[in-house]
Amino acid sequence: MMQWEELLSLRKHGDTKKRIRNEENLTRSGFEVDFDRIIFSAAFRSLQDKTQVIPLSKTSFVHTRLTHSLEVSVVGRSLGRQVGSAIIEKHPYLRKIHGYEVNDFGAIVAAAALAHDIGNPPFGHSGEKAIGDYFKNGKGRRFMESMSEKEYQDLIDFEGNANGFKILTETKNGVKGGLRLTYATLGAFTKYPKESLPKKPTAHIADKKFGFFQGDKSFFDEVAKNLGLISRGNSGDLSYCRHPLAYLVEAADDICYTIIDFEDGINLGWITEETALEYLINLVKDRINTDNYTALTQTKDRLAYLRSLAIGTLISEAVDVFIANENAMLNGTFEDDLLSHSRYKAQIDDIISESIQKIYKSSEVVDKEIAGYNILNTLLDGFTTACENHYKGQATHYDSLLLRSLDTPLPAEASVYEYTMFCCSYISMLTDGNALQLFQKIKGHL
Repeated sequence: MMQWEELLSLRKHGDTKKRIRNEENLTRSGFEVDFDRIIFSAAFRSLQDKTQVIPLSKTSFVHTRLTHSLEVSVVGRSLGRQVGSAIIEKHPYLRKIHGYEVNDFGAIVAAAALAHDIGNPPFGHSGEKAIGDYFKNGKGRRFMESMSEKEYQDLIDFEGNANGFKILTETKNGVKGGLRLTYATLGAFTKYPKESLPKKPTAHIADKKFGFFQGDKSFFDEVAKNLGLISRGNSGDLSYCRHPLAYLVEAADDICYTIIDFEDGINLGWITEETALEYLINLVKDRINTDNYTALTQTKDRLAYLRSLAIGTLISEAVDVFIANENAMLNGTFEDDLLSHSRYKAQIDDIISESIQKIYKSSEVVDKEIAGYNILNTLLDGFTTACENHYKGQATHYDSLLLRSLDTPLPAEASVYEYTMFCCSYISMLTDGNALQLFQKIKGHL
């Protein structure tokens, strides 16, 4: 069984001795430092030009990845604090002996939630698919024979979660350990604590995707062992049980995209106000104050009121499910996301189904995703070809010009896996607008 005093580790990359909670700065703990480092990072700032639902959208109605991440962090903080209160009440030694406080749980989940989308490439999940498709079905297939099976899988199933772990922890510009976040925050951030293969070996939620690339495997193993995560992989395959607080990060994201994406669809006029009010009322009918609701005369005010109630309702649900299943999480046997055990699962599913039909499959979203696919394919082909020629000593003048546009110099030596991953990481850090601008330059449009 995993132990909370290990799971709340303040250790950071490069530490030579254990960090003690009782010795932390009273006004700013290590977990709060994590939050600050993320929010001031260039990778986080880039999320302001990455759209949550509608790529390249020019409307002011929709959420960017930045506003979405901030909202997920706020919800995550509430989840963490409420769970933390129950955990410390149940395990008082955490406070009396180790000095942990309720707000520590909130700070860890808030920081991990703030960073949860930091590895997403331009154009959202379609961007992930575009990168993977280039290596699986496009010209990137030429690299397959030069990599191990797991390295190639990293590319054909390019995963924003794994890329996020890379961004948060990679040594860059001489700074070792990246942002040097606490291991507790890195554990809570990693929803899928496994490598890319074997792919979905079980129906466990932790096996749905993967959480780190081959180049980051050894460091993740160090983090997992320090946290006391339970190993669950077969011989030669690195896989661990989830950090329990990762369930709260996931729940915060699920709550926000369920309710907020739905709200974006309403504001865009893609979902009718009547439908929206009906679906949201079904979700919050046990908590709604009829007098307060009927006093609101404008639809937008009614929607805001119902949205607030809906988020509050789902926070309470997630907390209750977490507390009821704490032991199963500590044993690594809780196999589902928290909201799948909610009393309101049917209502949640109805809202998501409506969003899929009216938002995610809308012609505007599909058209922009097609454009994004073409943009990323062009960028990948240009940069991987330039790198390939560079390391073979066959770089053309055009290749050299293209590589000069990189804001990070190429390593002196690199394997095929390392330089293709370098290209993917660079492109994934581009904003939607930057990617479009670079695409236009490559196409000769000044």
